[in-house]
Amino acid sequence: MERSRIKNILEAALFTASEPLAPVDLKRMFEQPLEEAALMECLEELRVDWARPDLAVELVSLASGWRFRARAEYMAYLERLNPEKPPKYSRSVLETLAIIAYRQPVTRGDIEEIRGVTVNSGALRALEERGWIDTVGRRETPGRPALYATTPQFLDDLGLRSLSELPALESAAPEVSLAQSELFATEALQTAAFPEISSQESS
Repeated sequence: MERSRIKNILEAALFTASEPLAPVDLKRMFEQPLEEAALMECLEELRVDWARPDLAVELVSLASGWRFRARAEYMAYLERLNPEKPPKYSRSVLETLAIIAYRQPVTRGDIEEIRGVTVNSGALRALEERGWIDTVGRRETPGRPALYATTPQFLDDLGLRSLSELPALESAAPEVSLAQSELFATEALQTAAFPEISSQESS
């Protein structure tokens, strides 16, 4: 099959998909086996094709696959089609999320030790309901506490491919230790990744 035809098929699939499509899903569309390298080359060529600044959408690679999305400068207009306000999260929820994101996997006790206060069960529940964290196992210590980690949905919603693309802790708080700096990363995380979320003052 000609390369241009392959790109057209990929483009059609990505345009009509409601969720990111992983390479393994994209390869299933072709009767003749498509090499992984050839697929990635076509996807990268499509990404470049749609990278022109005069276009309103772009092709991006996320943690769970590839997808088209509107450019950031058009989001304010698109939000008027769905005027529902996004959920507001308290500072305690955002701090809990930052700690999990940067120190995962962690237990509730780890989070409480870093924050210095008891973790409200509602904070973990809110993050689980949003699909941003999940239980990934249990620590082999007395009581076998649950271990929490972020999900691919968390990365997708942030527009990231991996945790390595999170705001650097060093830039967020270069003068503090790693154990303390997750608290300072909350603002960086919110600003860089969650511009639509406003935090409330709450402990």
